[in-house]
Amino acid sequence: MAATKPTRRPAKGRGKTRRWSQQVTGHSDALDLEAHVFTSDNPEEIAASLKRSAVNSRRRKGTAFQSAMSMLNFYINRAGRHLPKARRATLEKAKGKLREAFGRPP
Repeated sequence: MAATKPTRRPAKGRGKTRRWSQQVTGHSDALDLEAHVFTSDNPEEIAASLKRSAVNSRRRKGTAFQSAMSMLNFYINRAGRHLPKARRATLEKAKGKLREAFGRPP
């Protein structure tokens, strides 16, 4: 007899703290993002927007490249398995374009 995996129930009483990753993306100290930057289907556009945000940000702690790449990785990792394959592919291409934009090797 195979053991079944217990179903998860939604946590009670969590309220507004449930979407902490959305708050990080919108109000991060790493950099000020342009609105809807991750919704674009163009990797070059995503990379250019992240670069602009990182270069213009005065609140970042590391280099502009580190902050931009960190925010992109954060978005990909937080979406996890719920991110469609086509969307993930676009964001992975944006990583390469971001490296190119900052003159880094692939």
